[in-house]
Amino acid sequence: ESAFVRAGALRALRELKRPESLKPALDALSDPEAAVRSEAISVVGYLKTEDALPALMSMLKDVEPAVRRTAAGALGFSVTTAAAEALAQSLTDSDWQVREIAAETLCKVQSTVAAPALRAALTDEYWQVRQKSIRSLGKLGVAEAVPEIIPSLDHDISNLRKEAAAALGEIEAPEAVPALEAHLDDPDPDVRKNIRWALGRIRSE
Repeated sequence: ESAFVRAGALRALRELKRPESLKPALDALSDPEAAVRSEAISVVGYLKTEDALPALMSMLKDVEPAVRRTAAGALGFSVTTAAAEALAQSLTDSDWQVREIAAETLCKVQSTVAAPALRAALTDEYWQVRQKSIRSLGKLGVAEAVPEIIPSLDHDISNLRKEAAAALGEIEAPEAVPALEAHLDDPDPDVRKNIRWALGRIRSE
């Protein structure tokens, strides 16, 4: 049977949302076709079975970047230290999109392992990775990252400025007030909106 058929069968299994879908999905993680492995990962992640965690984490080492991306996103259901450590390691993956997804997923696992890795990712060469790292640091409330987030308020890319303002508000960092106030006249209305929101949140505390 073709890879197209195998991938389609796995998509159907995911839609069924039944625990008996787990075994065929785990078996398919070793399929020779990357598209099939990705579909299998989606099924395993969708079922949110902690017993399948080792198999899922092993897919972060797959030879195909597309498969690693799917695995990084699928691990969001787990709150284990092991999952956080695996995702933190993926922040050094050779594929920037894997790093981006890992940075985004790390805020879901709620682990102290996440903060140092996300802070290190603030120097990533791709702004998309930095953006997701800032977002996750904000959602996790990592106050130690505030001095590293503030410089992004001056970045040329408005998405980074907007994310930095939101994160500083999420963290409720009073030390960020002068920097936020200095950027109230940002040329991007979305950035200005986030800065006003952040200042309001910080001052209300």
